[in-house]
Amino acid sequence: MTTDLDTLSVNTIRGLCMDAVQRAESGHPGTPMGIAPVAYTLWQRFLRFDPADPIWPNRDRFVLSEGHASALLWSLLHLTGVRAVDPDYEVLGRPSVTLDDLKTYRQLDSRCPGHPEYRWTSGVETTTGPLGQGVATSVGMAVAGQWLAARYNRGSFPLFDFNVYAIAGDGDMMEGISAEAASLAGHLRLGNLCWIYDSNRTTIEGHTDITFTEDVAERFLAYGWNVTTVADANDLDAAERALHSFHAEHERPTLVLVHSHIGYGSPVEDSPKAHGEPLGPDAVRETKRFLGLPEDTDFYIPDQVYERFAQGIGARGGTARTAWQSRFDAYRVQYPELADEIERMQRRELPDGWQDALPTFPADAKGIASRDASGQVLNALAQAVPWLLGGSADLAPSTKTRQTFPGAGDFQADDRSGRNLHLGVREHAAAAIANGMALTKLRPYWSTFLIFSDYARAAIRLSALMEIPTLHIFSHDSIGVGADGPTHQPVEQLASLRAMPGLLVFRPADANEVVETWRVVAGLRHEPAALVLSRQPLPTFDRNRLAPASGVAMGGYVLTDPPSGNPDVILLATGSEVALALAARDELTADGVAVRVVSMPCWELFDRQSHQYRDQVLPPAVRARVAIEQASTLGWERYVGDTGAVVGMHTFGASAPLKQLLRKFGFTPERVSQAAREQVAANI
Repeated sequence: MTTDLDTLSVNTIRGLCMDAVQRAESGHPGTPMGIAPVAYTLWQRFLRFDPADPIWPNRDRFVLSEGHASALLWSLLHLTGVRAVDPDYEVLGRPSVTLDDLKTYRQLDSRCPGHPEYRWTSGVETTTGPLGQGVATSVGMAVAGQWLAARYNRGSFPLFDFNVYAIAGDGDMMEGISAEAASLAGHLRLGNLCWIYDSNRTTIEGHTDITFTEDVAERFLAYGWNVTTVADANDLDAAERALHSFHAEHERPTLVLVHSHIGYGSPVEDSPKAHGEPLGPDAVRETKRFLGLPEDTDFYIPDQVYERFAQGIGARGGTARTAWQSRFDAYRVQYPELADEIERMQRRELPDGWQDALPTFPADAKGIASRDASGQVLNALAQAVPWLLGGSADLAPSTKTRQTFPGAGDFQADDRSGRNLHLGVREHAAAAIANGMALTKLRPYWSTFLIFSDYARAAIRLSALMEIPTLHIFSHDSIGVGADGPTHQPVEQLASLRAMPGLLVFRPADANEVVETWRVVAGLRHEPAALVLSRQPLPTFDRNRLAPASGVAMGGYVLTDPPSGNPDVILLATGSEVALALAARDELTADGVAVRVVSMPCWELFDRQSHQYRDQVLPPAVRARVAIEQASTLGWERYVGDTGAVVGMHTFGASAPLKQLLRKFGFTPERVSQAAREQVAANI
């Protein structure tokens, strides 16, 4: 039953949103004002979330997918008294969002940025902004919840039964990623997932009728979702009934379709201005008058509103969290090994001795494709790390990312314990779902061909922005794809991924570099990584003659040096081209040219090393340098200098057998040797 205090609480939220946007002279006031009653109902009456401990493992997750409405989330975090958590996951005493933070909305260093940012403001479960990302990520959270329950719940210990809620807008529903994610969620019958569709029928350009006229409810019914409608967002009791419908549905995800009015109560209600601009001082005063708030008081919060939230979500969340902790303490006594896994997972730590599982590959001139070596390492590691799981965008047989050991199983609607996810031909959603799993503290990976990383780029970028250790695994890394042709041959993708701050990009040269790559990425806590792997076999180097593959941890290392004296020329390469550099080295050595070969599997790690180490690997005095990579040459100039040479791709590829392509584009020992000789001559 809605009370006057409920109405006052909702209108207080609306007032805070208006004032924050107006003071910033930037932002979106209309959307948070329109959906505020439903968000209030969810938080106050349903959300199982403890403001005093916003990271307890079985909390419900709330995702504001329409991130432009961030003022709504900042207001809720402030009014509910959510406490801040530092990067080491220690609960701190200060509030996550103070009133002063609200007053500095969208300003430099404010805890209330323009869109929700994970790891910046406690209580934000995922970074949203690019539309569709939030709802897609929420699917990963729901998958993780189901998997955690299947692995860890025992008898009278239901440790994991959390729900995942996401508020989405018309823009979210237009984006293709939301369709991908909703389709998979329906197939998996994720009954712990609820999307609240804020249908205010307004976008920046105007009414949605100009672009978006489909029946969204029918679309979601076709996906296999439970769909319920709230005719008026201001009807708190109707919103409550809809959320009860979600709680009663255990076999399907739920879409709550809410008809709202953007900028409710403002003179510019339902207009694009209310969506994308501050209302203006006069409109703010008129709206406050309409809502029964003091017209000339900014950031007005009656004491009874704080008390209302404390008695609602605060008390309910605190009770639920305390009960869970008591249950977990008893669980730890009865199931100490499983409890240890849960605690390590929460700290992003791995089991003791996990590195013992990593294999070593013997020297082999015929070698093995790095995708195949990665598959072997993944399977060995996954048996040591039970919460390492993931899948492919319909390419697991090609990317070698299927866990094949006994008991690995498939995650499906009828079996939540499987370690293999089938994500379908949905690269963008696959990456976002993996992000959602990482945000729930699992160690997820997903995979596709490198060329299709373009389809997933926004989600890959968010994994870097959020500093979460999602593993992006890409095979078919070069024109080595061969006859599939230029549509499947990546050229610019490596440079594009390397341009992304915070993403570690690995292109290992042989099977043992693959092992060392996994050794590095498995231990990451706050960084995502991209593993870029070959389709074709690569020789496994004889490490008795060459430097150990442990140099991968440095990002770049000297693989081999001249028998004596300083090098005349340095050959730098990654992946399959390291073997090519070694072949050119043999040719040059026979002609009396002293050659150093440097393997550069991860530029980002190499750039982090000390100036002294980098100069040891790439001595400034040796200006004759040649880089070799079957990809765009962009970026290699930082290592070869202005006068160095790069044997790389300057065009798209072509459809032909691999050997013909290598000759056509110059990836031969003869071409590399020629470039090296020219470098030596130019630097005498």
